[in-house]
This record gives sequence, C-alpha cells and structure tokens, in this order.
Amino acid sequence: MDSWIIVTEAGPVAGMAAAARELGGTVTAAVVGPRLLAESTAACGCDSVQWFSTLDSVPAESLALQVADLVAAASPRLVLALDDPAGRVLLAVAATRLGAALVSSVPGLSVEGDDLVVTRPAVEGKVVETLVVPGALAGVFDGEDVDVVSPVPAAITEVAPSGMAPSMRIIETTVAPGEAAGLQQAERVVSIGRGVRKREDIALVEELADAAHAKMACTLPICDDMRWYDESHVVGTSTQQIAPDLYIAVGVSGQPQHMSGVRAAKVIVAINNDPEATIFKKCHFGILGDLYEIVPALTAAFKRA
Repeated sequence: MDSWIIVTEAGPVAGMAAAARELGGTVTAAVVGPRLLAESTAACGCDSVQWFSTLDSVPAESLALQVADLVAAASPRLVLALDDPAGRVLLAVAATRLGAALVSSVPGLSVEGDDLVVTRPAVEGKVVETLVVPGALAGVFDGEDVDVVSPVPAAITEVAPSGMAPSMRIIETTVAPGEAAGLQQAERVVSIGRGVRKREDIALVEELADAAHAKMACTLPICDDMRWYDESHVVGTSTQQIAPDLYIAVGVSGQPQHMSGVRAAKVIVAINNDPEATIFKKCHFGILGDLYEIVPALTAAFKRA
C-alpha cells in the first residue's frame, strides 16, 4: 500500500512519514514551498520528494489542483497532510480527486486485512473513536514527531509548473491588529484550560502572566463554552498557531486540537493535577500538582527574578 504526504510548512514531518510507513509501501512527499523545505522533508524518512517551487507572491493553495492531479495519478491508498491551513486545503482537493475518505484527525493508523484503521480522540478527548476505512484515506496528521536516525535523503524532483496562471496571489502582508497580533509576536505566553475552576480565578493566572511579562491565551472550550475570553486569545488547530520562547499551560489537558497550535514553542511547561494528562507527553517540563498552589509560587519566583 503506497502513501503520499503533503508538506507546505515545517512540522512533525518525520512522524507523518513514519505513520504512512505503517502501510508497508513507498512514501512519496509532495512539498510546496522553498527548496529548504524540500531538503528537510527529504531527510525525514520518505522515499522520494516531488517539489513544487512557489514564489513569495503565490500562496501554496494556488497549486492545489496540480498537486491533487499528481497525487491522484499515483493512486495511493493513503494521503496525509500536516495540520496547517495550506496543507488542509491541498489535502481536501487531493481527497476529492482520489475519491478518498477525508478524516480530520489521524494521530496514527494501522492495517487490519485490507482495511485502514484510525484510532483518535473525540469530544475534546472524552471518548476514543475507531474508524475503519476499506478504501483510500486522506487525513490530517496530528500525531507525535519522531527522530530519524542517520537518514539517507530522498531524491528531490522539481515539478514543472502546469503553465496555467496562478489562481491567486498575495498582494499584501500586514500584522494583524489587536490581541491576536500580540500572541503571534509574544516571546512568552501563559494559557488556561478547563483546570481553572471559576472565572474569578483567571486573575490568579493573569498575575503570573504579568510577572512573566507574558501574553494570556486559552483553549477553545474556554472561549466557546465558558465565554471567559474571546477568540483572539484561542490557540489551536482552527485558530492561531504560535511560536513563543516559553509557553506555560495552566490546567490544559493537552488535546491535539490545542497542542497543534503550540508545536513550534521552544519550551512548553505544563501545570496539571492529573498524572495521566496528555499534555505531560507533549511538554518539555511538567509540574504535577494543584495549580492553585503552583501558580502563586511561580508568580513569586518570576517577581524575584
């Protein structure tokens, strides 16, 4: 069973290639972007790289039809893309061309007979859902990255432009106004999840953010369900993806929908009283305990620094 992976920006490409490798066939990468992205992908465990070069003024989405046609011509059993806006667009178009089942979250997969099996969290991690796909599968990869030991870089083939004029172009790039811009540029971010029990308790965490000279963020349920912050503070798959030097997650369980938004953070610190919380598998430093005791202690430490 052969597989393709679609790459439009840096991320857990090696993990995605390893997941595709579970099918046992070849893994081909379709890379849309600069040569450096193609070269880094070639060292991530795939067998070959089809590289689509783009100009700075042309977004990756403009090549969606050309990428989809190339993928469909190969008739792979599996197509995966990273969880980024352009990757999701290219994946959807490829899935349509291929006639594949489209799955929004693929942490990993396995093969049972002729079926592909995806086990993924659902309902904010409250249940585990198992999907069986008898035909072709296209999915957004949100699993863990892996280390590639002594990789032999795959061959890179540049794909010639189709000859058609780009369907869109970028005419201007500006910094977004408001709180969202602050999160994108922040070197330090403190975020809250459902572990914060009452709205009044936000002040406790905001004091930590002030002491750490950090911006405040939150998970999607804090915005959509609790209405404690507006959407400009939300970090996650469908909102903002940020890359601070330090990310402190307070009472955040660590579901893939949220963690995909902070994959690029240099240091992630998790504070949670549940030893089984998923975030402890995805952070650099974990503090197990009551946030109502830990946060004031951290605040005092930052104030002394």
